[in-house]
Amino acid sequence: MDDELRERVEAAGETAALFNALKHDSDPDVGAIMGPLMGENPEFRPHGDEIPGVLAPIVSEVGRMDEAERRERLEELAPDRLAELEADDEEDEHVLPDLPNAEAGEVVMRAAPNPNGPWHIGHARMPAVIGTYKERYDGEFICRFDDTDPETKRPDLDAYDAILSDIEYLGFEADRVLRASDRLETYYEHARELIERGGAYTCSCSGEAFSALKNDGEACPHREKDEETVREEFESMVDGEYDAGEMVLRVRTDIGHKNPALRDWVAFRMIDTPHPREAAADYRCWPMLDFQSGVDDHLTGVTHIIRGIDLQDSAKRQRFVYDYFGWKYPEVLHWGHVQLDEYDVSLSTSTIKELIEAGELTGWDDPRAPTIKSVRRRGIRGEALVESMTDLGMSTSDVDLAMSSVYANNRDLVDDGADRFFLVRDREDDPAVELPVVDGDAPAPAAGRPARHPEHPDRGDRTIPAGRVRLETSDLPPTGERVWLKGYGCVRHADDELVYVDDDIDVVRDGDVDVVHWVPAAESLETLLRTVEGDVRGYAEPGIADAGTDAVVQFERVGFARLDSFDPAGTDEPDGPTGEEDLVAYFAHP
Repeated sequence: MDDELRERVEAAGETAALFNALKHDSDPDVGAIMGPLMGENPEFRPHGDEIPGVLAPIVSEVGRMDEAERRERLEELAPDRLAELEADDEEDEHVLPDLPNAEAGEVVMRAAPNPNGPWHIGHARMPAVIGTYKERYDGEFICRFDDTDPETKRPDLDAYDAILSDIEYLGFEADRVLRASDRLETYYEHARELIERGGAYTCSCSGEAFSALKNDGEACPHREKDEETVREEFESMVDGEYDAGEMVLRVRTDIGHKNPALRDWVAFRMIDTPHPREAAADYRCWPMLDFQSGVDDHLTGVTHIIRGIDLQDSAKRQRFVYDYFGWKYPEVLHWGHVQLDEYDVSLSTSTIKELIEAGELTGWDDPRAPTIKSVRRRGIRGEALVESMTDLGMSTSDVDLAMSSVYANNRDLVDDGADRFFLVRDREDDPAVELPVVDGDAPAPAAGRPARHPEHPDRGDRTIPAGRVRLETSDLPPTGERVWLKGYGCVRHADDELVYVDDDIDVVRDGDVDVVHWVPAAESLETLLRTVEGDVRGYAEPGIADAGTDAVVQFERVGFARLDSFDPAGTDEPDGPTGEEDLVAYFAHP
């Protein structure tokens, strides 16, 4: 680390320590500021082993200051950071706004997923917000599967449990779980009552014919059918006596309404395709979502509904039904869509499904897929995703979710517990190179002993054999130059070997020698690292096998990863493309 970089680390470190101490009203800690510091300053990462030593005296000095001194110093160094703290102090303790007309213990909210496939990341917003409101108001969280479209949004039988698992991963549990396809008889009963109240009629117009009438503000010729005929024809629909498109039940609204979308909308239609659930396979008369959802919201006591701004007409349609029955409509909050960066694949269940079926993605948990299954397999905690989703607030405009915010949240959660290991990547543009380490000024040590975690010396060191080693080509210095093998010592590149040089760590501190990671050539584990950008091959140090499957580790100078499967003996076939890897890991984030 040269003098200029050291000064930048000291300045950034002091600002981070002051901000951390004031935000949490406690003395700062090197470990607490390392993660954010590295995240905001990626150029610091190659010097991660030196930075704690630079920060320690600064953190100690901040710890001796009182609050007034800390505020004065932060205002001097970074007035914008102090303003950020003061703005946070003025805000309500909750990121999300208060629910309108909400009383503790009386709030009931629902997530209403269509189980036509596992959830993409955007779907996490609803349970994250509802779960957060449930905790704030001591309310109730209902998960209702709106699975009443067995044709165009055909349910995936595996998706029901997958979605409940995703909710659990996010840190919540539904108080009640309902499947709309179990409740057809309930919807039929309400349709019959609506007919009796004069609120619905059967219609055999073609879709094109009714659309033309509706757009002209003209009544359908079936609108004035007598109640008995409507009732009989609806019972024939229930009995499955009509083909798809032959007959519908419409809610009688205002045929002259200024919004054509609200004019006599369809409540029930015929579908010939059987539902995939055996319990619902015999039904042919299915409610439209606005009717089914409106009835269920009332019957389950929902008090507050969150839906997309593009679904404003749903509430307006449902209010006609509520008025017929004399029900009170729930409070409604609208929000915009979530836009996501980083991924090349769109937030679309159908698109992701098509890519999987075409073999372009290996499954719903492929790291290139923007799905909850994917981030979960990468070792990203649900809590990190929930925090980022709630931070988006409740804006009616479309909002952007930067995955970097999820990564920052997750880094705070996993950094302390993640042991460090080396991974030498073997990339086409930067292949791994293998060289022997030989005696030089002094006998070359037989092994390196880097720390398991720089902030937890009590965890001890790793032992890495060092007779013949692998490096990334970009880390190999020119012939005659030195490099520091982290946890081992200084070596000089001489022809096709690395000669041990008995230099002190001061050569690193003075900025004369770079620090690099390395692995033993013979004992290292052939590794497949699966990332959002694609698969990366490399070699991991042998001690990583002791961490075990599911462990989240940090590959030094690379990033955090979840260890997915081991097969050092070649007895099984892990999830890599060839099945020849000793280790398959999923990259989480830098």
